[in-house]
Amino acid sequence: MTVRTPPLTPYPLRVLLGRIAREWETRRRIFDLPTGRFYSHDPAHDLSFEMGGRRPSNPIGPAAGPHTQLAQNFVIGWLAGARVFEAKTVQILDELEIDRPCIDMEAEGYNIEWSQELTLDQSLEEYVKAWMMLEILSHWEPLEPIIGPPGEHVFDLSVGYDLDGIRTERMDRFIRQMMDASEVIDRLRPQIPPPFERFRDHDFDPHIGRSVTLSTFHGCPPDEIEGITRHLIDTYGLDVIVKLNPTLLGFEEVDRLLHDVLGYRDVPLDRHAFDADLSFDRALRLIPTLSEYAAARGRRFGIKLSNTLVVGNHRNKMPGDVMYLSGRPLHVITVSLLDRLTAALGDLLATGADPGPVQVSFSAGIEASNVADAAGLGLRPITVSSDLLKPGGYGHLSAMLKRLDQAMTEVAATTLEQWVAHQEAEARRSGHRDAVSAYAAQVTGPEGVAHYGADAVRRRLRHVDHTLELWGCVSCNLCVTVCPNDAMLYLPTPDTLADELSDRWQYLCLAELCNDCGNCATFCPEDGAPFEVKPRLYIDPDRFATATGPAFFIGRDGDSLAAVPGPGMQPELSRLLEVVSGPQGLPLRPEDLTPIGHVHRPEHR
Repeated sequence: MTVRTPPLTPYPLRVLLGRIAREWETRRRIFDLPTGRFYSHDPAHDLSFEMGGRRPSNPIGPAAGPHTQLAQNFVIGWLAGARVFEAKTVQILDELEIDRPCIDMEAEGYNIEWSQELTLDQSLEEYVKAWMMLEILSHWEPLEPIIGPPGEHVFDLSVGYDLDGIRTERMDRFIRQMMDASEVIDRLRPQIPPPFERFRDHDFDPHIGRSVTLSTFHGCPPDEIEGITRHLIDTYGLDVIVKLNPTLLGFEEVDRLLHDVLGYRDVPLDRHAFDADLSFDRALRLIPTLSEYAAARGRRFGIKLSNTLVVGNHRNKMPGDVMYLSGRPLHVITVSLLDRLTAALGDLLATGADPGPVQVSFSAGIEASNVADAAGLGLRPITVSSDLLKPGGYGHLSAMLKRLDQAMTEVAATTLEQWVAHQEAEARRSGHRDAVSAYAAQVTGPEGVAHYGADAVRRRLRHVDHTLELWGCVSCNLCVTVCPNDAMLYLPTPDTLADELSDRWQYLCLAELCNDCGNCATFCPEDGAPFEVKPRLYIDPDRFATATGPAFFIGRDGDSLAAVPGPGMQPELSRLLEVVSGPQGLPLRPEDLTPIGHVHRPEHR
């Protein structure tokens, strides 16, 4: 019987908090994010809004996806300014085999990853660990001078994909424990290490999830959408947001925008996906019905625009016949869908200066250049994924928030409501129906095509005619910033190895946190994949037992870091130990790691 190797093995809470303490002490970073990328709220602006009974201090954050799966992802996003986190979608089928590579962000953006890669129990623990770490860091004195008062944040649950699955006992337990995580919090308290031990008795709010986004994926019947929404409202008393697909715009209009307007003529659309998905006319009946149903029960209903777009796999970089389009072209398609819905539903949607009852969440090609425009439409929350998978990674979040602050300062707006009112008035002065109509015209016009079209997006990536090696490279840091899990890290080359290694930095992969998504390989300028070529460090003995490639187990021998080499890596052991044991070496504390005495090398495979 073949034993399934999970794609990810999360780090324990003690290891994550220990790393925060060690990394802050040695290099003033947290999970490789430099303080220059931390976000400090501008007190002149109130960016807060109401969601799920809380008031997050801004509407920006990562979408359900690779940036909201592991606990450390939430921490990095929070430090960069995110205050809304749409947790990665969970479903009852929690041991899926997702082919690799699963992410292709070279230009417009594609993926084949659509559900959690952890079990439900693991997902629950990761979200609770993240919730606890954000609470701890929001009261941690060293951060106060840098980020100031962080304000509230929100974890929005995301579930899919059918009513029978959501009704199962395991999914029911997951949702209820996210709504009251007291048991999990108490179980994790003893793991809190120095210098955070005073938080072991902290009064953590156990009520993590108060709202949920329903991921309908592709082909979910409208009656099923309605049934799931009613179930989530009636059974759990949650506010519900339903994620809609871009196919709602219709095949002919998406074909025109994608191929004729934006110039992505080589991207094949799947007409069957349009036929199987919710139709526009049915959506016009569904949205007001569910809004009234939620309101009658004291809850709020919203929609999210949009899911990814099913297209044919014309690039053949990832396996399979279909993949899911994201990024800049999806922004244009989704804004056009929003424009059509706004025209049809009138005052029902919560857009513009006089918002209706139906919250509109947005996630499609958000980046620093358009986040202020999106916020000016009244969209909230505004979540992002594709741009965080580009060079710069999570740091793009702070850039987005600074751009929004700047735009509001220029028109003397001090609240989101004032910014929305300004944008609405400007749109009407220029002859448009409203700000949504004006922005749709902008992104589909010459100015929009110049930014979102294929000719602008498909730029050749930097390439160096050199094969990537175990030690040394061009030291561009791209593999570190584009990894959603912070699995790649760089350490300074010790002076003791200066005669052997001429490069300033050495790059390593934290193997349990790497799901082989392939994103670092896309952006590496050399020939090779960093996650495969660079030393792969394991802290879990069971994972190390099945390791292949340039593998090393990292543990402790007494009070010092120690390592066990994988097959063929014995000649590199002393060099590896020099790199990880320096003053700014591996940011893991020996006391948080496993003794190496009983760790065995994997057999040759």
